[in-house]
Amino acid sequence: MNTTTKPDNTAVRTALWRALHVQVDAPPLIIEDTIGLQLIAPDTGWQQRPDMHAAFTRRLRASMVARARFIEDVVIEQVRKGVGQYVILGAGLDSFAQRRPEIASKLQIYEIDQPDTQLWKKQRLQALGFNLPGELHFVSVDFERTSWWQELVNAGFNPGKPAVVACTGVTLYLTENAIRNVLKQLAVLAPGSALAITFYLPLPLMEQEDRPLQEIAEKGAREAGTPFISFFAPDDVLQLAREAGLQNGKVIGKSDLERLYFANRGDDLQPASGELFLLATT
Repeated sequence: MNTTTKPDNTAVRTALWRALHVQVDAPPLIIEDTIGLQLIAPDTGWQQRPDMHAAFTRRLRASMVARARFIEDVVIEQVRKGVGQYVILGAGLDSFAQRRPEIASKLQIYEIDQPDTQLWKKQRLQALGFNLPGELHFVSVDFERTSWWQELVNAGFNPGKPAVVACTGVTLYLTENAIRNVLKQLAVLAPGSALAITFYLPLPLMEQEDRPLQEIAEKGAREAGTPFISFFAPDDVLQLAREAGLQNGKVIGKSDLERLYFANRGDDLQPASGELFLLATT
């Protein structure tokens, strides 16, 4: 294995939170995803890392598993409508193709991410004996230098056919102008396409309980050289969608996720308030 490549730290953290959900949260599980844990193979005691502290990061962990489940539900709904292409912008260590082969086999899946993360992921999947099906396409993009859209088309994506597009945990790191350009590009997808994109609320709009951890996360991101850049109120997200030419825009927030995935649980697991989804169509 090429030891010079490594996955993005944020992708690793998110995958480990999904695995921690399986290990420490009460049933019913919102999503059961331990494939990222298998790929990462962290040292024994990884659960004791400060960013994995089961109680302190509980609400963020809940948000990450709800995010993954929500995207999965959107994709399944679109497949039932006959959509045959699935684009994951900022795929990280997404495991949909490995966990849900019965759905993945009906799709052409395009995972878009930085070259190092993708090369590492492919090597780890192969080393662990996971099948890399023909419908799974790794689209490596240096976002600073190349057009993700052109690379997507080069990988076989058909712009003339509807697609479902997921983009989670990405807009936080982009300028507003870059986000506008992404949305405008997505707005020219074939009619019948569906988009699910996450945005982050400004600190004053978050619930008080979530602000200390968010401040820690922002400090860590700055020190790591990947600062958080863009935050939006819900109305601003809808305005961005309208200006880009997207249709049927609506925002899915914390209360919606609570209703969908956290009602009638035996524990008090609840998602954090920082993240919201834009759902839209073309």
